[in-house]
Amino acid sequence: MARSVPLTQSPRLSWSLSPRLLNALSLVLLFALILLSLSIGVADFSWQWLVDSASPLFAMFSSGTASQTTSQAASTDMQLLMVSRIPRTIAIILTGASLAVAGMILQTVLKNRFVEPSMVGATQSAGLGLLLISLYLPASSLLNKMLVATLCAVVGMVIFMRLIKRLPPTDYLMVPLVGIVFGAIIEAVTLFIAYQTESVQMLSVWRFGDFSTILAGRYELLYLTGALAIGAYILADKLTIVGLGDAIAINLGVNKNLMTWFVIMTVAIISSVVVVTVGAIPFVGLIVPNIISRIMGDKLRHCLPAVALMGASFVLLCDIIGRSIRYPYEVPVATIFGVIGAGVFLWLLLRQPKAS
Repeated sequence: MARSVPLTQSPRLSWSLSPRLLNALSLVLLFALILLSLSIGVADFSWQWLVDSASPLFAMFSSGTASQTTSQAASTDMQLLMVSRIPRTIAIILTGASLAVAGMILQTVLKNRFVEPSMVGATQSAGLGLLLISLYLPASSLLNKMLVATLCAVVGMVIFMRLIKRLPPTDYLMVPLVGIVFGAIIEAVTLFIAYQTESVQMLSVWRFGDFSTILAGRYELLYLTGALAIGAYILADKLTIVGLGDAIAINLGVNKNLMTWFVIMTVAIISSVVVVTVGAIPFVGLIVPNIISRIMGDKLRHCLPAVALMGASFVLLCDIIGRSIRYPYEVPVATIFGVIGAGVFLWLLLRQPKAS
């Protein structure tokens, strides 16, 4: 089996882009995908009313009937934008960006490029906690469900980190494999409880990320994930130092334990909020940080903005594909991203590292 490359020796691509150029290109791509996302859907929508309403010549020479028709179309389309399309697009951007950032800081602290929130038990534990509180306290508010899911995610991550301490430090492939097995065990327990309580259908809503139910008033918890991503950017230099090793962190005066707990809490909260709001989406925190790190290196201060932008763009692109591939029906974004992410993950595991 091909050996993987540790975080501190991650090979870079033969070509590279400056952070500013890469971020500019990512912004242009994200803006184009946002316009496309706002335009695609089952309900009829057109940007023509906006063009007509903004035209001075139209307002001057149009008849009263035409003006009234345009006003009605503008009212309908504006309501569709504000209630459904814009909230959905914002939720997708926040989800993709926060999951990608969570994966990046988790890989940095664990010094392993093959881990992400769904491979350390965070996502699965959050789903278990959400199922338990839904069964025993069904009248709980969304905030209480998020708190219980976060607590379970923290417990799951702590157990995982204790498990990998027993692994040989040079065997980098064992960490994601242990995480996959650990997550599968938690999922099996969750599915068993759901089967015994006849809640399998309810559980399936949280296991497959889908944005079709996102409306205004049902996604605002995701703003918390954006705030946590900003917090990770503020502490980017300290997290980078922790990723260089314990000795370097101690010599530079960085509290490794404090930074580790910050990462655990950040990843747990992001995972639980995403699961509660839209469901689990795998591989976002795995493939996006690996792509960016091979282009820009491992310094978080430079990488995190590009990681957030690319994560948002990838999830938005997968959502657009899911809405278009069987129109007017939708394929969950977790399915689309899962297929792509599984292929990329296998490529990362099996590829031969280039000689230094």
